[in-house]
Amino acid sequence: MNGKKITCLLVDDEPPALEVLKKYIHSFQNLELAGTCADAIEALNFLQQHPVDLMFLDIQMPQLLGTDLIRAIKKPPKVIFTTAFRKFAIEGFELDAVDYLLKPISFERFLKAVNKVMNTTMEHVPENDHLIAEQHNRQTDHFINLRADRKNLKVALADILYIESLKDYIKVVTTEKTIITKQSISSIEEILPRDQFIRIHRSFIISISKIVSFTQEVIEIGKQELPISRMYRLDVKKALHGE
Repeated sequence: MNGKKITCLLVDDEPPALEVLKKYIHSFQNLELAGTCADAIEALNFLQQHPVDLMFLDIQMPQLLGTDLIRAIKKPPKVIFTTAFRKFAIEGFELDAVDYLLKPISFERFLKAVNKVMNTTMEHVPENDHLIAEQHNRQTDHFINLRADRKNLKVALADILYIESLKDYIKVVTTEKTIITKQSISSIEEILPRDQFIRIHRSFIISISKIVSFTQEVIEIGKQELPISRMYRLDVKKALHGE
């Protein structure tokens, strides 16, 4: 895996499951979708012609189980099993799977699985050639990638004022524009540098450097006043007072 992107193959006989994973993959700059297959036989033929780095593989499929597919490949790619059945978990890990995702798969759980792949990759590549999803490269990247209007938008961390939760969506307010994307505020919180951003409310994450003023209950960001909830008040106090 020494290229710029990690190529991925999705194998699942359920079209809705494929669509969910395709959407998740598109939210990572360093993941590239190489193809999709409806069963293990099709995947076996695909891999013979198009080697990939990572395979998201359903287990319970017609004709050939996903676990049997892995046994049939001499040098299989890294595998993240996806299934609705817990009973396959032990067998999956015995085949050296990176992770085992139970359906329905949340973005947060997908994020953790991909992070494991990135961490494994980091152990085998030079320091300056890490294949890390943009959302996880907190140490060296200064931007995040957001999916909106059918495009991937590169957003500089330094431009973000605050992020607001809108149920299944988030509103990212920057110095120049406002971006609305389908993602939970908890998942975006996981990928933001903790020394630059802080959660002040169930519905708000703010950039510490963009604070104009603050009290025990309110923080002023630009021309906007945002509430500090009791749940996060102590954490906010520690961050802002350097405690």
